[in-house]
Amino acid sequence: MDTLRSLAPAGEAAPVGEAAPFDDAELAVLRARFPVLRRTIGDHPLAYLDSAATAQRPVDVLDAERDYLERSNAAVHRGAHTLAEEATEAYEQARVAVAGFVGRADDELVWTRNATEGLNLVAFALSQYGTGGADAGDLTLRPGDEVVVTELEHHANLVPWQQACLRTGAHLRWIGLTDDGRLDETQLDDVITDRTKVLAFAHASNVLGTVLPVERLVERARAVGALTVLDACQSVPHLDVNLVDLDVDLAVFSAHKMLGPTGIGALAGRREILDALPPVLTGGSMVEVVTMESSTFRPPPQRFEAGTPPVSQAVAWHRAVEVLDDLGMDRVAAHEHALTERLLAGVTKIPGVRVLGPETATDRVGAVSVVVDGVHPHDVGQVLDAAGVAVRVGHHCAQPVHRRYGATASTRASVYLYTAPSEVDAFLEALAGVRAYFGRR
Repeated sequence: MDTLRSLAPAGEAAPVGEAAPFDDAELAVLRARFPVLRRTIGDHPLAYLDSAATAQRPVDVLDAERDYLERSNAAVHRGAHTLAEEATEAYEQARVAVAGFVGRADDELVWTRNATEGLNLVAFALSQYGTGGADAGDLTLRPGDEVVVTELEHHANLVPWQQACLRTGAHLRWIGLTDDGRLDETQLDDVITDRTKVLAFAHASNVLGTVLPVERLVERARAVGALTVLDACQSVPHLDVNLVDLDVDLAVFSAHKMLGPTGIGALAGRREILDALPPVLTGGSMVEVVTMESSTFRPPPQRFEAGTPPVSQAVAWHRAVEVLDDLGMDRVAAHEHALTERLLAGVTKIPGVRVLGPETATDRVGAVSVVVDGVHPHDVGQVLDAAGVAVRVGHHCAQPVHRRYGATASTRASVYLYTAPSEVDAFLEALAGVRAYFGRR
């Protein structure tokens, strides 16, 4: 059976920073590995442009999880029989692979249900239980401390910090946005101050597509001694991300946005920071010694992994990062960049359609949200669906950023490594006909 490994480019590799998008032949081989892409919606071939919400899975990933379940399914870290040993090995090797994909060691990656849980884990630990290890300093949020976010955050990186501030008496502040959808860097020195205890921000916006200036944000946070927390859900699947090089303390990301299964995410970060955090969920698997009076807890990452873990999902995620490594994240990024340019160029030519966020593909990922004058996004989505085009409609769990740009909701098209130029064209053609369909002039 062919695998995605057959896509490795032959001949001399392109220079760093000059990776080429997948050509037509490579893309055909790649798309053939995704069964769902063979679907039709009515009389139209499916054009799946909702990968920012959840990505599709190749047969390689489906087969990896199925093979584990059919051959080695067992409780990990608990049995001495062959299946238990195989399951434990597969589970921990998955940790090594996923951690390595973002430049971290295996003992610096905690399995979570999703990225949202990872952010809540950190926010709750810092606000409720932060202990402050010898190497990490005092991480506990207290009255008078400040938590800084940005105006473009997903609710998952906003609401947990709102709640943390309510619990502790800390104050929430945020960095605003420019009219063209970029972070307003002129505010950095005023908003990030000596009172800042935590700076939590998205690497890339799920609405605007904007890639934030991580280096400058981290530099400012370091200058005031603040902890940095990165929401990397919209960057790790699309860009070559090394968390050590980015110098962030903690980061979260999810499997289902990068060819993997739902139900599993990761919190990855510096070992000394994880060491300083106490557990939030307690129970089996994360304890050392338990008496009727008290318990002691295992070191990270197990300290944060109470209960039965997502073993088959971890195995599938392992295969997903192998697929991405085989393709090369530089080529994935190049392919998506070309599609984003095509998408933006087409959308900006359609009368009555407004792009939220930057109108060029520079420092941008391929999530393009639009507002159609006089037509509700849900109606836009129905017209597109009738043409076989799958997009996301609504506020995308980011109400404040929509409010910033005078919109209650939007229609978002998002590309991924398997997206074909013809699918972008199908979206543009259907979008161009929306206002006329509803009698808008």
